[in-house]
Amino acid sequence: MKNLINYLFVLLPFGTVFASSHREAPLIANDPLADNTDLYAFRSPNDPNTITIIANYVPLQVPHGGPNYYSFGENIRYEIHIENDGTAGDDITYRFTFSQTNEDPTTFFDIRLGAENHKTTYLMERSINGGAFTTVIAAGEVPPPNIGPRSIDNPVLGVGDSYSNLMSAAIETTGSNEKVFCGSTDDPFFVDLGGIFDLGDAPRQNGGTPDDGLKCLNVSSIALQIPISLLQKNGQPVSAAANILDSDYIIGVWASASRQETRTLNPATGAFAESGNWIQVSRLGMPLTNEAVNPVGQKDEWNSRTPYNENPIMEDNFCNPELALYMDDDLFGGAVPAFAPLRIQRNSLQSFDFGNTHDGLWPLRATNAGAGTAIDTNLFGNYLLRQGKPRSVDILPIFHTGVPNLAPYQLATGKNGNPLAVGKPFINNFLPIFGDMLRLNMAVPVTPRNDPNFSSLGLISAAVLGLTQAPYNTTANLEFIPNMDGFPNGRRLEDDVTRIELQAVGGAVLAAIGLWYDDYTAGDPNPVTTDLLDVLTYSTGVNANDVPFTTTFPYVAAPHRGTDNCLGKPYNYTQPAILPGSTTAGIAENTVNAEKYAIKAYPNPFASSVNFEYNLDADAQVEIRLFTLSGQQVGVVLSNTNQASGKHTETFNTSNLVNGVYYARVSIKGSKGKATKLVKVVKS
Repeated sequence: MKNLINYLFVLLPFGTVFASSHREAPLIANDPLADNTDLYAFRSPNDPNTITIIANYVPLQVPHGGPNYYSFGENIRYEIHIENDGTAGDDITYRFTFSQTNEDPTTFFDIRLGAENHKTTYLMERSINGGAFTTVIAAGEVPPPNIGPRSIDNPVLGVGDSYSNLMSAAIETTGSNEKVFCGSTDDPFFVDLGGIFDLGDAPRQNGGTPDDGLKCLNVSSIALQIPISLLQKNGQPVSAAANILDSDYIIGVWASASRQETRTLNPATGAFAESGNWIQVSRLGMPLTNEAVNPVGQKDEWNSRTPYNENPIMEDNFCNPELALYMDDDLFGGAVPAFAPLRIQRNSLQSFDFGNTHDGLWPLRATNAGAGTAIDTNLFGNYLLRQGKPRSVDILPIFHTGVPNLAPYQLATGKNGNPLAVGKPFINNFLPIFGDMLRLNMAVPVTPRNDPNFSSLGLISAAVLGLTQAPYNTTANLEFIPNMDGFPNGRRLEDDVTRIELQAVGGAVLAAIGLWYDDYTAGDPNPVTTDLLDVLTYSTGVNANDVPFTTTFPYVAAPHRGTDNCLGKPYNYTQPAILPGSTTAGIAENTVNAEKYAIKAYPNPFASSVNFEYNLDADAQVEIRLFTLSGQQVGVVLSNTNQASGKHTETFNTSNLVNGVYYARVSIKGSKGKATKLVKVVKS
């Protein structure tokens, strides 16, 4: 043991922590392979009997980041957790572990002559109701990184297929009809990272230009498409739902990554071994919780916990959110001019103050004025109404319980000015686990992506339609309003969650249920005031992904290619003369297309000999040499031999070669130019 260095990756009691999500917490920033960046859950737009869940890991991947390109990490448990019955504990857990092999360790290239290094496969396991994990997919394939056309598309040098075909071929279908994809994709999240973290400068002020900080970057995705009947707590299909907000069809989803607690390094070889208990180091449910809600001193602890054992102290981050400080002129509103359109209700209906540390709807608790509603003290009033914690009535339930289809959480349509009255239903994803999850009501229909009302503002858009646009605002009856299937009822790839959450902190949800902004006078038939319009029209300046999503599973776009002009502008480069022009003028060569010579090798694979066939359209000089994958020459078939026009076949004896992969370099030089082709051959 004296030759080993014991490096304690984690050797800590329960409650010690790591972290999560686009470098959102201190510790996980040092462990990007385990960093859970985003989570999506939505009803599949082209297969509405299924739900698509996408968990992304390994943030900020530069497409040209070779020679060791990004991928999932080994010795990490990536898990997707699903809760469907309202009792603490996973009802379904999917676990993925990844392994890598090198097919050609003699090269520094990731792909050469079709051989792939860091070739990644995965084991997918499933646990039901906390039971033992069983294998679902034993050796699923992960597509190679999208390096460039020579490595991917070229049939001799590279894999020899389009990247879209490689992604399609990697989709597995299980015996229970789940579809699975694991691999690199475009990062579907979009946000002006530079602006938002420069003290909230989004949209950028003083002439600054908003910029999607994740454009041209990739991420590692685990995507599942699961029949609703497998997710519904009683195994029922969506056609059995009582209505489009049926409470029996609500699920909660969260994702995590775990490592073993001890890593042992060997200084002689650089190798390491991991052992001990598995420790959760990354976690994600609702977007931006650990990025913009939790303060830096709590981020690491939050990532060590689960939705089933949240620290109650952290609920204060939702009840008095820091972001609200910058949307209140009595506090620090003037310090963040970009948030000027976002102003919280400080005197809603001339009665209720939702500024941080004020009471919001707390005064209703003493008289139980909300009797018969969700804030009834005999129901959830003691949880939702808290003195000095005004956002316990809206931000907290959105993140920690989901929102029930009960007054006051219905649209103001039909309430006749009383926010506590029954109104028009528009959400029900209530799953009272009292922890952070992405909650989705699977019974809500899909909004077609080509619907003119489809909006990246999700439920904010549904609320606007339900309040202002016929026929939705002409009745308080339950009906489908476009975008009811959007965030925070699940999360679609298109949903602009940064904008939605900032609008929610700015009081948009309170306004939707009839707690209007301060410039509205109670009794006025028109609640659409300047303050409301300011919030609804607020934008960070980055409102969509940099590339389109696809129309079929896994819906995310292909990863950006390492050779594409994405991260930088093209540089106009002119090759300088190596020798004076008078010297080089006579030595320039034409390069012609080698395909015209119809060069091929057969049989391939071969045993004791291989034939090389080609067709010369004019007299030429031909050379054929055979090499190993490491570049060692092992044979000369022809050496600068002059040959007449016509069809030629050269046979090479390979009895002295060991079984393996080789390549032949065929060079043809004639009066019309020079052509060279590499031909991959295999001895077996």
